[in-house]
Amino acid sequence: MNGFVAIFRKEMANFFVSPIAYAVIGIFLIIAGFFFWANLSLLSLVSLQAANDPSIMTRINLTDVVIRPMVQNMSIILLFLTPLLTMRLFSEEKKSGTIELLLTYPVNDFGIVMGKFLAAVTVLLIMMGCTLTFAIIMATLGSFDIGVFFSSYLGLILMGASFIALGAFISSVTENQIVAAAISFGAALMFWIISWTSSFTGPTMAAIIRQTSILERLDSFFKGVITVSDVTYFLFFTAFFLFLSFRSVETQRWRG
Repeated sequence: MNGFVAIFRKEMANFFVSPIAYAVIGIFLIIAGFFFWANLSLLSLVSLQAANDPSIMTRINLTDVVIRPMVQNMSIILLFLTPLLTMRLFSEEKKSGTIELLLTYPVNDFGIVMGKFLAAVTVLLIMMGCTLTFAIIMATLGSFDIGVFFSSYLGLILMGASFIALGAFISSVTENQIVAAAISFGAALMFWIISWTSSFTGPTMAAIIRQTSILERLDSFFKGVITVSDVTYFLFFTAFFLFLSFRSVETQRWRG
């Protein structure tokens, strides 16, 4: 990956010199924090009701009332925000004409793609890392299933990396950042909701569609179950679109 480090540093600087990273991280934390507060408020309300009926306390816990709804909401927020992280990765370079200059540097195509991809993933990890304060707050309130918490976060990170790889590829084929963001969101949404169509197809096609759906794959992580097939799905999804990005950059070099 010749030149990978230089590309990674350049992209990280671009993220944090411009307002993009601050805006995306800020919006994510505000919305995720709101849902976390709402779920805690619901838990508090149910706990007050349990004062008159102690049997209610046997049916509620932090994991079911706070963690699962919170990570489900965070997955939807990431669906909307990851296109904002990826829309400029290649589109800005193509629009400004610096992609030709970049391709003349002693940097191979794989290093360019991985440098840009991992810079966006690093912003994602910073964003997710900030929400670990939620776990600290919950730990002061009572016990929760730490396994469900970390498997859910693993699922969110794998999903976010998959969307970033998808968005990087789409950004590599257009010079318009708005178009890149819109198509990235639409494509991610299709992978998200495709399982909704399974009830209208035959058993074989329905099984294939469910295997393709990101929503179906995430469900296992949110239940605290990490399977080889689910992890492999996200890794293959990410690798496939990174490969397409690599070929797109390679084609740009030939045209240049």
